[in-house]
Amino acid sequence: MNATPSPKGQLSLLADHLSNRRNDILTSWRTAVDADPDLPTASTITRNQFIDHIPAVLDAFEDRLRAEDREEREQAVADQKESAAEHGLHRWQQGYNLAETMCEWGHLHLALLHELERYRAEHQDLLSSVMPTAARALVRLCSNGVCASAARYASLQQTEAASRVRDLEDALGQLQILEQQRADTWREAAHDLRGSAHVISNVSAAMARSKEPLTPSTQGFISDVLRRGVASLNHLLADLMDQARLEAGQEQRVLTEFDASAMLREFCESMRPFATERNLFLKCEGPAPMMVEGDAVKVKRIVQNLVLNALKVTEHGGIKVKWSESGSDKRPQWMLCIQDTGPGFKSRLASPLEKELKHATAEAQVVEERAELDGQRSTPTEPAPTLASQTVTHVHMLPSGEGIGLSIVKRLCELLDAGLELETAEGQGTTFRVTFPRKYA
Repeated sequence: MNATPSPKGQLSLLADHLSNRRNDILTSWRTAVDADPDLPTASTITRNQFIDHIPAVLDAFEDRLRAEDREEREQAVADQKESAAEHGLHRWQQGYNLAETMCEWGHLHLALLHELERYRAEHQDLLSSVMPTAARALVRLCSNGVCASAARYASLQQTEAASRVRDLEDALGQLQILEQQRADTWREAAHDLRGSAHVISNVSAAMARSKEPLTPSTQGFISDVLRRGVASLNHLLADLMDQARLEAGQEQRVLTEFDASAMLREFCESMRPFATERNLFLKCEGPAPMMVEGDAVKVKRIVQNLVLNALKVTEHGGIKVKWSESGSDKRPQWMLCIQDTGPGFKSRLASPLEKELKHATAEAQVVEERAELDGQRSTPTEPAPTLASQTVTHVHMLPSGEGIGLSIVKRLCELLDAGLELETAEGQGTTFRVTFPRKYA
């Protein structure tokens, strides 16, 4: 007659059971999330994107159940937290808000709890301490997952804020440079520039009518510099207002059916003169027509911000706007790519938000590659292609504004349940790829 396994032995058998039931647990979790009307974003991503780092979280949970000593238990808990944090990063990239991510953790908790209850019902000979121990480990798993994801989101919000601070500091620095270039006559006016774009505009107009004994070339130079300052600060203020409305939840999506191809071609035509003025090309390509559901105004704001940023950093070559259909019949999507021949990614020059997006994109590709090796790849998603760089930009030549503009793009993507990826490398240009749903629940 076989002896009854010890509590540790029974917990190890439970861990083996959970490992064997992994696919069923994940399927149950996905089904529950799909049925939740408060989680629309989940319906727009593939199975592999949805599962993400959760297998690593479950591996750590099973290791926790099998742990023989305190050191092994602590290592398993540390692994749980690390994988949960990476999961939070990817959910942020995929357009989830924090509430959706927390709700998903709740569904995962329930799926695992149901599996534990099922196991207990099928194994009446379990020692009394086994299931309470497993239940405590499960509570800690989900608690760690929620806390780690929330901490990751908080860190990402600080990253967005850091990008905005850098841009504001750059703008202030530009004004300080203007002050140094001004004659004493204009020093007081230049000081007022920091307070109000309206004051700058008035000063610029006044200088155009000035009776001061300045040469035409000097007066024209000063007036031109101030006009450019007006345009730059007005744009910065508009971006800050957009950012504030998005963060306050005052922007709502208005869903209609529209031809994305026609909208993007019309936009590119309107931007081509700006590219031509800088001796850059602006190309667009994609299927026509391409009818999608979405908020056309906000999609246009996304592409406008990305194209304007690309024009700022690209000195030679140009920008290409591409779009295509993607996804599956069950989860139809469409992709928008903005490619440039700019200087590419240099970590010391990139904004904090760019660094996080680059890291999230690279990590997501690792998850996809791992799923492909396991034979679980559901939808082929290749890395977004980049163009060869034709630009060499030095530190002092980098323009301000990318941090705020990119933060606005990210917030708009969250509003539209869209994922945002960044592909770039030194010596290559930069590609932003946005994945939109073609249909909304």
